Amino acid sequence: METLQVQTDVLIIGAGAAGMMAARAAADEGASVLLADKSLIGRGGATILAQMTVAVALGEAEADDPDVHFEDTMKGSRGLADPRIVRAIVDRGPEVILEAEGYGVKWARTPDGKRSQAFAPGHSRARCVYVDILNTGGATVNGLKRAIWKDERISRLKNVMMTKIVVEEGRAVGAVGFELETLRPVAVTAGSIILATGGLTEVYARNSASANMTGDGFVLAAEAGAELRDMEMVQFFPIAHLFPPLVGIDPIMWDPFRYKLGGRLLNGEQEEFMHRYNGEVAGKYTAARDQTTLAIFREVEAGRGTPHGGAYLDFRMVPEDKLKEAFGPVIDILRNQGVDLTRDMVEVAPMAHFMLGGVRVDEGMRTRVPGLLASGELIYGMHGANRLSGNAITEALVSGRIAGETAARDRALAEGPSAGDREASVLRALEAELPRLEAFWHPADVERDSASLQAFKRKLQRIMWDGAGPLRTEAGLTAALAGVRGLRGELEAIALAKPSAFALSRVEKLEAANMLKVGEAVILGAIERRESRGAHVRLDYEETMENAGGFSLSLDDRGEWLLAQAKQDE
Repeated sequence: METLQVQTDVLIIGAGAAGMMAARAAADEGASVLLADKSLIGRGGATILAQMTVAVALGEAEADDPDVHFEDTMKGSRGLADPRIVRAIVDRGPEVILEAEGYGVKWARTPDGKRSQAFAPGHSRARCVYVDILNTGGATVNGLKRAIWKDERISRLKNVMMTKIVVEEGRAVGAVGFELETLRPVAVTAGSIILATGGLTEVYARNSASANMTGDGFVLAAEAGAELRDMEMVQFFPIAHLFPPLVGIDPIMWDPFRYKLGGRLLNGEQEEFMHRYNGEVAGKYTAARDQTTLAIFREVEAGRGTPHGGAYLDFRMVPEDKLKEAFGPVIDILRNQGVDLTRDMVEVAPMAHFMLGGVRVDEGMRTRVPGLLASGELIYGMHGANRLSGNAITEALVSGRIAGETAARDRALAEGPSAGDREASVLRALEAELPRLEAFWHPADVERDSASLQAFKRKLQRIMWDGAGPLRTEAGLTAALAGVRGLRGELEAIALAKPSAFALSRVEKLEAANMLKVGEAVILGAIERRESRGAHVRLDYEETMENAGGFSLSLDDRGEWLLAQAKQDE
């Protein structure tokens, strides 16, 4: 099949909020942009699922300043955030939030016309803007789509999976992959490349992310020579829905209602318990997510969990009119499925939610590979060992804008191969990549798929949840590492039928390979971090060490992880 060849100034892989903002920013700098995603543009990232808030120091609810936002974020990171990255993002947060408003993102306002800013645990100010009702992520994505859709400088490729970043003479010069629908090969030559592919929480059995958060960008970056940092740091959302089963409800939607209405968190004996762990006063929720997650599991461990292994969330003391006002149409969705919040409690429990570690970048979002940048949930540095509520979309929007600006300005650097040599390098890389993919997909000559990739993925997810989930031990992590490594041969042996057109199984097998690779990285970091810090809880090392240290990961020539201890200021 004839190859789709494209030349562009800036290639962006991943089209969620970070990717679309990067496209807007690069185009504003005069660059031609190609925005590629393995899903639909604006539909495949995590942002569209986000329902809650965006933390920025606008100072409209009360006096605030980026310096205070910086201090809160550093404190909340449990000593592990990179101050350079935090500073770069919080300083430009207000500017970028106002920019998004210009694209039609209608932040909620108070009766006097100011933007509403809510309080969230870990923040010392009410600084979190939002879009009613539970539509912050969707509204943000729709606004960014409007901002890029008719710009002639921005081209879009949907349903395209990039499988390799091409590096020539030490510089990233393009990427290769294939179209999902037609299986046509794709070769893109670019002056700069931005990875904006999101997180990896699909590796866990209980997770809140979209199904395509399979860690692709971490693998692409590492294979290109970039450094990953603190991959053991995965945040678990504490009060994700557990029981009863509900349809059409985001499992993490309960958080804002708890803060807004004073919903009580109770153990299986219907007692409030957060005061035992964080000194919380009833009705005032100040514990950060890592603290609440640990508290719930401690109650379960002590035999005070709910029937399905979590905690109760209780709104029964809230007047019905207040419930209807806050929940809006969600109250009817719940009631139609048999949940009446005036008389029923729901069960909640932690769920894998956000990747805190990731690709190491500088203030301009450059990796250590010239020409390769990263943004959004993919990067390390903003959150350390714990993410404050509201900082995720801030990170996505601001790091996307910075990456787009940097990529556009860096695209014409004189160093490295010429434009002609770059294109030749990309085509040579594609020529080598296609046989590799064919051998991976079709290790045997079969007429139909030899195994269920969904069953394989569930097996991996269970290994990760049991051994490298919210509560970790040396024995559990070691067993998980052996389990993940043991799945390598099983995946390689899965033979796929050779289709003439769209084949979801091809993508699923590549995603499964990426999940194995990043799952192993999470486990290796978790084994080496012999302490409990933020989201990383070691039951066999419950103390937090005085000096925070980081762990650096890279891939050797055989594709195996190399792990080394790194100082925070490196």
